[in-house]
Amino acid sequence: MDSSRECCTFMTNSSYMRTRLLLLSFFYTLTVASQSTQKIHFSSTLVDTHNDVLSSQVLGGYDISKRLTVGHSDLVRWKEGGLDVQFFSVFTGPDARNKEGVYKDANQEIDSLQSIVDRNPGRMVLARTYKDVTKAVRKNMLASLIGVEGGHMIEGDMGKLDALYERGMRYMTLTWNNSTDWASSAMDETLHPEKLKQKGLTEFGKEVVRHMNQLGIIVDLSHTGEQTFYDALSVTTKPVLLSHSSVWSICPVFRNVKDDQIRALAKNGGVMCVNFYSGFISKEYDQRSAYLNGPGHKAWTDSMMLQLHDSVAVAKAWDVYMDAELQKVRPTLQQLVDHIDHIVKLVGDDYAGIGSDYDGVTSLPLGMDDVTKYPLITEELKKRGYTDKSIKKILGGNVLRVMKANFR
Repeated sequence: MDSSRECCTFMTNSSYMRTRLLLLSFFYTLTVASQSTQKIHFSSTLVDTHNDVLSSQVLGGYDISKRLTVGHSDLVRWKEGGLDVQFFSVFTGPDARNKEGVYKDANQEIDSLQSIVDRNPGRMVLARTYKDVTKAVRKNMLASLIGVEGGHMIEGDMGKLDALYERGMRYMTLTWNNSTDWASSAMDETLHPEKLKQKGLTEFGKEVVRHMNQLGIIVDLSHTGEQTFYDALSVTTKPVLLSHSSVWSICPVFRNVKDDQIRALAKNGGVMCVNFYSGFISKEYDQRSAYLNGPGHKAWTDSMMLQLHDSVAVAKAWDVYMDAELQKVRPTLQQLVDHIDHIVKLVGDDYAGIGSDYDGVTSLPLGMDDVTKYPLITEELKKRGYTDKSIKKILGGNVLRVMKANFR
């Protein structure tokens, strides 16, 4: 054989072997990394402080004990995502579903959760104490807790606050988007200040916070206005939660939280649990959504009416167009984790958590389409160099600390 051909063949074979070894090494590294991520994720206690499945799927007649093809959550998918502890949001807007009022609405949702728990012994438990939570986690059951999303549901009656506590309420969000007579919301403080008689907490509102501390109910400051936020921090003797809020300096919308608030939260020892809603994660998504829901809608439909001359056809076409336009600006998983990263860099890894708002939002970051996707957050944190200790805190350890400090 020609020596030059022998040399060429040798070099080709050597190159092939080097490439093969590099590929094998690459895939081995990926496999080890994936196994490491799975190990830390499923050995952590994962706590999600906000899910709206009761007011969305359950009231709609869906059985969340089975795998569903609608919504974001059910018992099967929670298990696949590694969830250990879930705060179920008890939610109703300012206009009651029941003629008896919003307090009745709250009790109806608590009834529905209790019914689900009763039908699924061995899979979930309604936790009332910190010991209940840790016991459920040890038994590989979903520790289910009640968070009432909006102080309007006590209807200005301290006795109803007591009654909801007795039923299992373990956090109460002082306001939803609507203000109460005793606390102003972020929406009203920011967008509708003319509606307010006063900003912040009244004396009754401060007494609500004190009484929550005495009972063992976590004070939740998501949705609250800045003045209410600072008034509550000045009164509470226990660490608080922001159960589902994201970072204002990344995405400046009224529901997000400013850096000074995050610093004040850290001084209190509380935890900020990041909301997954696209419009709270990405300012590009928020701006595009605002345009399409505002002037963009009229301009587009007026133009299409000239072409189609059919309002039903135009409405259907609009839905398709809007979905496609918002899909273009959905945030990434990396943008979601940027919010966690911001909190950690600002005040440390003791003050960040997970508050997804699954089943309460219309859009989520790419890849985070349901509760089976929690491990992607762990994977991204690992990629960013977070230690296993830090990841365990963020996934649930920090919220467990707040629960232990509040619950009786």
